[in-house]
Amino acid sequence: MRLNELSDNPGATKPRKRIGRGVGSGKGKTAGRGVKGQKSRSGVSINGYEGGQMPIYMRLPKRGFNKPNRKKFAELSIRRLQQALDAGVLDIKKDIDAAALVAAGVIRRAHDGVRLIGAGDLKSAVNLKVAGATAGATKIVEKAKGSVTIVEGKPVKADEKPAPKKAAEKKAAPKKVAEKKAPAKAAPKKAAPKKAAPKKAAEADDLTKISGIGPVFAKRLAQEGITTYLQVTKLTAKRIAELDEKLDLKNNITNDDWPGQAKALMAAKADKK
Repeated sequence: MRLNELSDNPGATKPRKRIGRGVGSGKGKTAGRGVKGQKSRSGVSINGYEGGQMPIYMRLPKRGFNKPNRKKFAELSIRRLQQALDAGVLDIKKDIDAAALVAAGVIRRAHDGVRLIGAGDLKSAVNLKVAGATAGATKIVEKAKGSVTIVEGKPVKADEKPAPKKAAEKKAAPKKVAEKKAPAKAAPKKAAPKKAAPKKAAEADDLTKISGIGPVFAKRLAQEGITTYLQVTKLTAKRIAELDEKLDLKNNITNDDWPGQAKALMAAKADKK
């Protein structure tokens, strides 16, 4: 056999796919992408989009939640506890709590308390005060003739001392309530004298019946306080001059004899009554 006679197993290799080389190749035009546009471009990823319909990740139900007031515990294994006892960093004669474990360097931080987990063997009898313990860890400690006490609340740091209780404040003597004096009776008010009833204003007459007075002049005369025939008859020469100048009547009061017309209208009105 020669080198030029060596060949791979049939089907082990395939010719390279040549795309975009004309429609006759089967991979022309869209070059195997299926479509033109956004989906045919390189580097485009439309993950989770389903053409506008509700996508699967929104159709599926969600379960569970993150507890907002969850607590974080520092875990202490039986094996790590025994190592600390063998090293002599913990005193067996005293109660071992979170502050003692942090001070000895067994745990770095107590967080919301120490939780004892069962892994390993315990040779010494110890009294532990922890925030929690598994059933297996409790059995191991009790088997070594020790005890596990569950302590609630956040552990106190080694440097901190519990705040002393405040002395009970003395109860203040009840203040005497001042007797309320009865208010003095006010003297009866004198009845105010009755006011005289105001005189009824004279009824306004229709001044437009006087020749030379139209609706516009009637309104202007009303603004000057002239609304009745009687008031027109009592106009003086001085008042007539003032009205002529103010209302620009062009001497119509005298020329048309408004006072005379008013007297005649008053007489006709009296005859009707």
